[in-house]
Amino acid sequence: MFGLVIAGACLFGSAGRLDWANAWVLLGLNLAAGVVSSIIIASDAGLNAERSNVKAGKDWDKPIVAVVVLIGPMATWITAGLDERFHWSGAMAGAAMAAGVAIAAMAAALIAWSMYANRFFSAVVRIQRDRGHVVISDGPYGFVRHPGYAGIAAFTLATPLILNSRWAFLPAALTAGASVLRTALEDRTLRRELDGYAEYAGRVRSRLIPLIW
Repeated sequence: MFGLVIAGACLFGSAGRLDWANAWVLLGLNLAAGVVSSIIIASDAGLNAERSNVKAGKDWDKPIVAVVVLIGPMATWITAGLDERFHWSGAMAGAAMAAGVAIAAMAAALIAWSMYANRFFSAVVRIQRDRGHVVISDGPYGFVRHPGYAGIAAFTLATPLILNSRWAFLPAALTAGASVLRTALEDRTLRRELDGYAEYAGRVRSRLIPLIW
């Protein structure tokens, strides 16, 4: 809920008005995704404990998380709001918003599926030896090794479409790029430190996009 307050403040504060339908659609998508995620987390005691009591992760992960979770999204929202307010870029095709909503919905569903399939789905990069961390290969993990990050990156890139802002693609692309960097660094960490991950990576070769990377 706090995240929605921040998003709303960034969107409507930068736009200078509350009657911005695109922003309300984005907030609705975020709310729905948050509710589903909360239900999944609450249904698994171990996952709930991991997400509620976040332990220390890798030092290199902290600045990346700050960009992916807070700085990047805020920059995207504010840029889109200012674009809406001062009309920096012309309106996109009417189908752009519909495409953005569809991509964001599918991305949110992929994140939720990943969370449901992976009882070690954590907010930080760490080997959860205290929880008997093992490789997960069920669900979307049978297609790509980091489906949660794929969903996050896709949702991030769909946001400018929903908000009808070409300028917002700049911070959104940088934020998605930070997710890709985090994927590469976490993948390297798992190969080195999690038993069985190297073998799993040999079977499931794609990190984010099947047959591409």
